Amino acid sequence: MADFKGFGLPRPPKHLDRTTAKWFKSVVEEWDLDDHHVRILTLACEAWDQVQTCREVIARDGHTYKDRFEQPKERPEVSIMHNARLAFARLVRELDLDFDGGTDTARPPALRSNRR
Repeated sequence: MADFKGFGLPRPPKHLDRTTAKWFKSVVEEWDLDDHHVRILTLACEAWDQVQTCREVIARDGHTYKDRFEQPKERPEVSIMHNARLAFARLVRELDLDFDGGTDTARPPALRSNRR
């Protein structure tokens, strides 16, 4: 992964959406990530972009279509979006990005955080 601006931080992959790339940069600037964490972050960003692409198709074409028998069927993008949302949530959880540093005893112990 290439560094950006000489700070030794990885650059976002070129195929990411502009806003997703901006989020990628903010995460690598704020969190101390190892190489494998950067790969997980990249997968999370790709999943987010996939969700957004599916949302655009669904907004344009609707949630269903009619098959050759004129029966309504769920568009494939609905399932793809659902799976990408789950993947994004799991990948963000794996990165432990929701750590706030608090000592909430109602929750199970947090993973060792990567926060700088």
